[in-house]
Amino acid sequence: MPPVTPDEFAAVYARHLPAVSAYLARRVERDAVDDLAADVFAVAWRKRESVTEGEELPWLYRIASYLVANHRRRHAARTSALAILAAPDSAPSTEDIVLGDLALARAWEELRPRDREVLALAVLEDIPVSAIAVALAITPNAVSVRLHRAKKALAEALERAQARDAGDAPAAPRD
Repeated sequence: MPPVTPDEFAAVYARHLPAVSAYLARRVERDAVDDLAADVFAVAWRKRESVTEGEELPWLYRIASYLVANHRRRHAARTSALAILAAPDSAPSTEDIVLGDLALARAWEELRPRDREVLALAVLEDIPVSAIAVALAITPNAVSVRLHRAKKALAEALERAQARDAGDAPAAPRD
């Protein structure tokens, strides 16, 4: 890719900052969103020559996912001793979004983290398979397979959760 000028980068920043901020807001506490968004674009500026034109947003999502993981590790280490005193004040996480339906919330919790992530990117972020592939650094075919398996796992977990809520015997998970 040819060198990216500061003006071109500023255009990418202006176009994608709202999406990156929304992505972060669903994953971290509200007061960390602006700092993490700034960090995402700082990393993007340093590595701007490695992005393929037209894949900027999924590339930014990938950077953001690494920074969120680092943030969560730092946050967990800081708050482990003070967890009892901490009062959460954050935007709803992806998991909180599904809490409107208790059975769905229980099913969501049963999913593996990688299944939750691919479903969140496809459904909540509404990005196409090709962009998810860039964000997760895997092939589009692998995304399709993961997405299919995650949807199937969610449907099965939802069925079990609904059966438990209805007082029926829980269905055994199929592996």
